[in-house]
Amino acid sequence: MSSYSAVNLMDIEDSAGDRASGLEARFARKHLHSRDLGVSLFRYESSLRSPFAHSHREQEEAYIVVDGSGRLLLDGEVIDLRKWDVVRVAPEVVRSFEAGPEGLDILAIGGPKPAEGDGVRATASWPEDE
Repeated sequence: MSSYSAVNLMDIEDSAGDRASGLEARFARKHLHSRDLGVSLFRYESSLRSPFAHSHREQEEAYIVVDGSGRLLLDGEVIDLRKWDVVRVAPEVVRSFEAGPEGLDILAIGGPKPAEGDGVRATASWPEDE
């Protein structure tokens, strides 16, 4: 195996497909042949609130806003996001995103992923919905 790999995120298939209208999800880990590093691109259309939330059993993540703005729900607390914000999230924190009027593009960086998977689906309970 080579000591490096390169891929254009836009050349990776959109894994969200028809499951989440207005959301693109492109996962680069397998394309980079990485054992320890996950890099993903999420693109939310204008004002789209993610239809799901998730946490992890082991994997810590960092999210980088590369375009647009929005909000991030973290265990019931909402924080505002703007371009170039970086947010580190511990594995057990339930998280969900909402795009602002111009949309929201996020890079997600994660660590090693257990072979059996790590993501835990959850329900997003936004405070204003309660």
